[in-house]
Amino acid sequence: MKKGIVYLNQFFGQIGGEDKADFAPEIREGQIGASMAFNAALKNVEITHTLICGDNFMGSNEEEAVKQLMGFLEGKEFDVFFAGPAFQAGRYGNACGVICKAVQEKYNVPVFSSMHIENPGVEMFKKDFIIFPGGKSAAAMRKDIKKIAAYADKVVAGLPLGSAEDEGYYTRGIRHQVWREDKVPATDRVIDMLLKKINNQDYTTELPIPKMDLVPFANPIEDLSQAKIAVLTTSGIVPVDNPDRIQSASATRWGKYDITGMDRLEGGVFKTIHAGFDPAAADADPNVCVPIDVLRSYEKDGRFKELYPYFYTTVGTGTTQGEAARMGKEIVAELLAAGVDAVIMTST
Repeated sequence: MKKGIVYLNQFFGQIGGEDKADFAPEIREGQIGASMAFNAALKNVEITHTLICGDNFMGSNEEEAVKQLMGFLEGKEFDVFFAGPAFQAGRYGNACGVICKAVQEKYNVPVFSSMHIENPGVEMFKKDFIIFPGGKSAAAMRKDIKKIAAYADKVVAGLPLGSAEDEGYYTRGIRHQVWREDKVPATDRVIDMLLKKINNQDYTTELPIPKMDLVPFANPIEDLSQAKIAVLTTSGIVPVDNPDRIQSASATRWGKYDITGMDRLEGGVFKTIHAGFDPAAADADPNVCVPIDVLRSYEKDGRFKELYPYFYTTVGTGTTQGEAARMGKEIVAELLAAGVDAVIMTST
């Protein structure tokens, strides 16, 4: 029998409701609350411990919460990890995603959760680990847990696994090479799809293209000499101590740093924490990513009126579209309130 551990929030860990949302991380032996349902549904796994943390504690103290929770797991033997289900609860979905991702990266064990399609945690974390579609509320808990448990039993038993569509979890954009049992070659399959398309018949593509949000172009600036310009970057340029603890990949945080009185960004004062490229050039001269030196020159020449006294930064590599959209909306709100007319976006 394999061993498993479950992560729950304060409500499903039977600590309390919203008044206990600041509940600090805790580990308990055996099954409590929803982890009892996991244990009952699993055939090849026994739940040995339950982790509990308040949603507000995780949301407000993520780094500390993860540190404590991961500390509880030190020395524990477990083969699989579960979190949730999180239903439509955004804070709970984020917490499940954060801890599942951390456990998977450190312990290299399968991790699973379940969330409703409208839970922001789906877009934030579905590419990082397997998340099953879930109901809107706890009324769907037993059904949601049974889906996770059935798949987890197959995983730990080493049984053949199907695609995301076959197994019922959110697609992750991962493609695997498989040998088809029918041995129909690609040339025949593509011609069959083409004929169906020409004849307005239903067909299923083997390479689905994800739908992307289309953002309309902004109106042009009529008089650039009167414009206030800000700089945003996904190159991960931060002060050397990375005060906002922006992640080097799959970022969920952004930073805002004062450049008042600076004619350039100095190496040794600023650096990049981006994990997707060689940092040597950017560390030596951060202006290659955030061109404060050139923009100051343009400002002095009157090409535009004012350089906004802060630049905004995060890391692009691995960052989900959902997280990027959230961070963008937060930053734009500040820029609009400050009367910024346009931004220059830089990357790597």
